Amino acid sequence: MRTLTARFIAVLILVIPGIIAMTGFLYMKDALFKYLYMHGDDSLTHIPFDWLSFTGGLIMFLAGISFLGGWIFFRDRKRGYIGPRFQETKNKNRPNEQSVNRSS
Repeated sequence: MRTLTARFIAVLILVIPGIIAMTGFLYMKDALFKYLYMHGDDSLTHIPFDWLSFTGGLIMFLAGISFLGGWIFFRDRKRGYIGPRFQETKNKNRPNEQSVNRSS
């Protein structure tokens, strides 16, 4: 039962950023389509663009996608699915053994 609860929580951690990204995409789409729809109305002389909705949607979209992309990247790095360019070096912070002065 414990692993089932842990897996459910893990799925929720991934679903929530996905929903945030989807909602942000819908806000951007609605702002753009509303702007394009207003171009068909000849009685309007000034057609405003809803920058607040579009920018908020862009921030939500980028935040959700970056969380999901980062999660996939670190999971693939842990399993060794990525190329050598992105692999983490194991002895990054350890000094070179030849340069260590052993005075014992």
